This record gives sequence, structure tokens and C-alpha cells, in this order.
Amino acid sequence: MKPHAPACDRNRDPILAVLREHFADRRRVLEIGSGTGQHAVHFAAALPWLDWQCSDVAAQLAGIRLWLDEAALPNTPAPLELDVARGPWPESGRFDAVFTANTLHIMGWPEVEAFFAGAGRLLDGAQGGKLVVYGPFNYGGAYTSDSNRDFDAWLAARDPRSAIRDAEAVEALASAAGLGRMADVAMPANNRCLVFSREKG
Repeated sequence: MKPHAPACDRNRDPILAVLREHFADRRRVLEIGSGTGQHAVHFAAALPWLDWQCSDVAAQLAGIRLWLDEAALPNTPAPLELDVARGPWPESGRFDAVFTANTLHIMGWPEVEAFFAGAGRLLDGAQGGKLVVYGPFNYGGAYTSDSNRDFDAWLAARDPRSAIRDAEAVEALASAAGLGRMADVAMPANNRCLVFSREKG
């Protein structure tokens, strides 16, 4: 049975609207932390000019393959194994865009640092390379909603290494990796899409 995340059904169309705008001139996207594979199938079908490359840790790959195999889309190659902290990362220049959804608050902070460093290296040399990150964020160290405060408490109880990240800290990591913020788009359920671009390609 295919894995299923109800949140993907709820957030996929608002995210797709952002991707239509910011990935309009992109050709090869690496999705980091593809999870179930639901997003990949939805986005690849709606954005047929993109090759949508899934990746995740080894334990997730079988479920992703079930979604990809059922959809049988021409622009979704087999998923790659990728642990952001340990690799292996694809070679620089292979992709001109990176996407991730609901991953930064699950990772520990060292993995968040590794994510941005890796994404920066991956997009090095990609003219106008783009990174889109979806999820909940704090601003100025403050929660944007009571529901995010409750969610953060749930995360801490589940794994003390995980937490809703401060947008400013995330942007600092992106900047250090050569990725400047282009947009910060409000999304349903107190989430955001942060869009970064390679400052030089």
C-alpha cells in the first residue's frame, strides 16, 4: 500500500502556485526529503517541462517508488538516496533548482546547516538557480500562531533536536551558501514558502 500524508493533499496546490512562478524557467529539480512521493507526482504532472528528481533517506525510497511507478510520468526518474548530513549529494551543476517541504523542522540544526551548504554547492554554476523551502517558520524569535506554538511543543516532545526554525537564521544560512532571498510567500495553515536564488551563476 502506498504511504499517504493528508497534509500533502491540503498544501500541494498552494505550493504548486509558487512553483509555477519561480520554476517557470527551470529544467531539473532535486526534491530533498520527498517523504511519501505525493508532492513529486502532483508537481511533475502539473509542470511537465521539469525533470523532478525525488530523494530521501533509504527507508523512504520504497514508498516513493510506489507513487512514481503508479503515476508512470516521463519526468520522474527513480528516487535517489540522500541524507543531507552524510550524502551522497549529486554533483554540482546537475540541477538548476531545489525544493523541500516540511523538512527543516524535522531535522536537527546541524542537518539544517548541511542542507543549505549542500544546496548551495549543488546550485553553484546554475545560472539563476532556485531553492524553494516550504514549512512553518518563526519571525524575530516569535511564533506566528498558537497552532505553531503547539506544533513546536509537539516536535520538542517527539525529538528535542527538531523545532520550528527562525526565518532569519535560515536566511543567514542561505546567504552564506550564496543564495539570496527572493520571496517569502504566506501559505495556508500558518506556513510559508521561502524562495532563494543563486546570487551568481
